[in-house]
Amino acid sequence: MTFQESIVQGIPLTLPPKAVYDTSVSHAPKRKDILKAGEKKLAIQNALRYFPTAWHEELASEFLEELQTYGRIYMYRFRPTYAMYARPIEDYPAKCVQAAAIMLMIQNNLDPAVAQHPHELITYGGNGAVFQNWAQYLLTMKYLALMTDEQTLHMYSGHPMGLFPSSKEAPRVVVTNGMMIPNYSQPDDWEKYNALGVTQYGQMTAGSYMYIGPQGIVHGTTITVMNAFRKILDEGHQIAGKVFLTSGLGGMSGAQPKAGNIAGCITVCAEINPAAAKKRLQQGWVDLLIDDLDTLATRVHKAIREQECVSIAYLGNVVEVWEKFFQAGVPVCLGSDQTSLHNPWAGGYYPVGLTFQESNRLMVADPDAFRQAVQHSLVRHVEAINRHVSRGTYFFDYGNAFLLESSRAGAAVMHEDGQQFRYPSYVQDILGPRCFDYGFGPFRWVCTSGSPQDLQTTDQIALNVLQALHQQAYPEIRQQLADNIRWIQQADQNKLVVGSQARILYADALGRIQIARAFNQAIGEGRIQAPIVLGRDHHDVSGTDSPYRETSNIYDGSKFTADMAIHNVIGDSFRGATWVSIHNGGGVGWGEVINGGFGLVLDGTEAADRKLSNMLFYDVNNGIARRAWARNKEARQAIEIELQRSTDLQITTAQDVDHAILDHLLGQS
Repeated sequence: MTFQESIVQGIPLTLPPKAVYDTSVSHAPKRKDILKAGEKKLAIQNALRYFPTAWHEELASEFLEELQTYGRIYMYRFRPTYAMYARPIEDYPAKCVQAAAIMLMIQNNLDPAVAQHPHELITYGGNGAVFQNWAQYLLTMKYLALMTDEQTLHMYSGHPMGLFPSSKEAPRVVVTNGMMIPNYSQPDDWEKYNALGVTQYGQMTAGSYMYIGPQGIVHGTTITVMNAFRKILDEGHQIAGKVFLTSGLGGMSGAQPKAGNIAGCITVCAEINPAAAKKRLQQGWVDLLIDDLDTLATRVHKAIREQECVSIAYLGNVVEVWEKFFQAGVPVCLGSDQTSLHNPWAGGYYPVGLTFQESNRLMVADPDAFRQAVQHSLVRHVEAINRHVSRGTYFFDYGNAFLLESSRAGAAVMHEDGQQFRYPSYVQDILGPRCFDYGFGPFRWVCTSGSPQDLQTTDQIALNVLQALHQQAYPEIRQQLADNIRWIQQADQNKLVVGSQARILYADALGRIQIARAFNQAIGEGRIQAPIVLGRDHHDVSGTDSPYRETSNIYDGSKFTADMAIHNVIGDSFRGATWVSIHNGGGVGWGEVINGGFGLVLDGTEAADRKLSNMLFYDVNNGIARRAWARNKEARQAIEIELQRSTDLQITTAQDVDHAILDHLLGQS
């Protein structure tokens, strides 16, 4: 059977043989045994409903075995035998180009070169899933192959509910992930209802088919690291020879060492999983791999003396690195953490004192003991960081719930007021006021031809637009434009492409619209061979309501609301998005964030030009307006400039209040 025939078939007509467990790829850790006997029966019943009744007896015992062995029913037997990667768009069987583009993006998310645990359909972050099982994948691809441009596919947490009549102007796919009733959004609720097969954790761009490999995370980390150094270094001081200490090379794709190399510092990144550390070394995302603390300290001292730009992976626990560097007098300039602490009890964070294998066994055999080990480790982790901070280290939370989980563990991370954290979120200190409030965020695109030449063409188009905008930009945004001009100029030589021919940069609404319009024109003229998919990370000015990350620099009390993300997705859907997605969860954890995304296919037509202008304008300015209403001065400046440019835009503006009036009223001095 050909690839196209396999796609159109969906669920096979005959029962395929039982799969052999493939040990050559990284697999998800076993999930906790959380279901009661009756619930396990329900989980198997839920899984069997995808298949003919004649298969149920054989599959029932197999699915029970999977549930008991792995904590989930993945349906390994139904994993396709064809290679999983983003093919050129014309290779997909489809009745409309938009559906073919979505199939391409789904396969890119599951490409073993891209995905963290590809056979469990997990793209990144330890539990960021595209689908819950392989039956859902097969059915979804079949529906996309059959879809016309007057139908919409509705996805319920990986489950394709079906194709429904709609219109050419409607989104082709609407995705929800983890949309739980609020009182059922605790971590164990994810464990339970995911095991039952009724919901999933879509992370940010995994469940919305918009992950482009580590490049997206590298870019955001590069922007963060460069701006962090600018924040703390005196004018004229160089980044060269300064140490950035962090951890996590698995779930977040090894972005930090690559970003450190681009920024020009010394990066030390600890990783407990030998396979992940060695994979990043082989891929060239780190320069050196060291597994001895004394050797590490000596090597870093040498790099400081010689002002090297080098990235070092340490195979071991980051807590021990913090402690060793303090003892050995290694000055840490920047510190952070990028482990998957949104998922602390199931492999997102590995406690000091246990090996990788010991932790994996304990989290299943004795979850309570593992939880205690993680919390004790976090307390020790924070103690070591605090000692470094007393010597001048600038530590920031990288939005992975590090401070949140540390506070829950009783670590000394709280400010003296007892309300705020001692250390800022990187959004509070860096990306919020410098990027998001001005509308700058992670704009990305994928060349569906699969041609590196198309990607180079788009790079040049984007560079031309950014350079023109830089010449006329107001002062507050010139540095962001300059950073992204430098990024796009160096993108090809930095070898950032993994999987699809994709690129990312930070741009505001004006930049995104002008770049997209230039792409669409180039497609229409044949200078770009095939359509382009536009998207972004949900980690943006409008896409996400997350009080400990994306909206942590909103201080009017509304950072715990989620109206912005919901409006963003609904607003994008009727302004021209090809697909939209809304998720519970993401980088800071289940129940802690609501985030939304979109995909938009450019095909060189006037209709695409109209959609991109309308949708991208709203997608960015929705968030700027909300941030301006929260009285963020940078956002107020950005929206005032937009109001002068766009006469059909009207927003409710916030009036300043004299604090003396309120202090007098409330009897405060």
